[in-house]
Amino acid sequence: MVLPPAVTIREVGPRDGFQMEPSFIPTERKVEVIDALARTGLREIEVTSFVHPKAVPQLADAEEVMARLHRVRGVRYSALVPNQRGAVRAIEAGVDGVNVVVSVTESHSLSNARMTPEAAMAQAGLIARLCEEARVEAGIGFATALGCPFEGIPPYRVLEGMVGRAVEDLGYVRVSIADTVGMANPRLVRKTMDRLLAQFSEVTFCLHLHNTRNMGLANLLAGLEVGVTWFDSSVAGLGGCPFAPGASGNVATEDVVNMLHEMGVETGVRLDAYLEVAAAVRDLVGHADSGVLTAGPSSKLLGPYRPSASPGRVPS
Repeated sequence: MVLPPAVTIREVGPRDGFQMEPSFIPTERKVEVIDALARTGLREIEVTSFVHPKAVPQLADAEEVMARLHRVRGVRYSALVPNQRGAVRAIEAGVDGVNVVVSVTESHSLSNARMTPEAAMAQAGLIARLCEEARVEAGIGFATALGCPFEGIPPYRVLEGMVGRAVEDLGYVRVSIADTVGMANPRLVRKTMDRLLAQFSEVTFCLHLHNTRNMGLANLLAGLEVGVTWFDSSVAGLGGCPFAPGASGNVATEDVVNMLHEMGVETGVRLDAYLEVAAAVRDLVGHADSGVLTAGPSSKLLGPYRPSASPGRVPS
């Protein structure tokens, strides 16, 4: 098994995680969580979404959250946007990056964005131009790329065509492939990402994985093995999609960091510090889906993690 020496983790808990919480989380508490996450060594945090307040009331305070953050040098603060109007709001609020999502399947696109994938791609083109003019980095994510609750697993040729258009016609170089409802398996992830990486070598691909059926870490490892070095994950395993039946939480960041460190893959995240934040988030929302948060990190039994240690801690 050949693994990369390091990966980038984009923390999506403040957006993907919080958007699923039924009770409104006060703005000051959101800011406290984001500030604490930024001090753990993370290099990128998706902090909110500039969606219409009626669509996702939990994130109605997007501008206020951005305004009140205590930014940490070296951390990239990005936000999800559903359309051109959302992108304008995000840019005016001072985000470092804009992330737009396009559903691969029509059923999910109509449920999630109330537009067809074709219309969503047109919006993505407008957003790319806005970001270029504002000198703000834009990324695109493809929802239901590895499984849709309405239509099953979309044909690879459909995903390939949409990625090709995003890259070749719209100029995106950061592309996220999402297992929106946790339907994927390691074989599917490996095959899909291997083909995409070979066809679009100039693109930085991200895997956005949900742990609905407890295959999140296995799917992450499959992507890692074929060369993916950028992953989305969420504090305390929070998250889901309010417009997709059965979409539960993202793979937990602390579980991802623990696994990668034990295999000798660096993340830059200080796990002990991160676990303090994860515990605070669990207490804030009243639940969590995280093995490491429950049992503690492997280092409690194996000793402290050292980046220079042999990968996998295999005895000599």
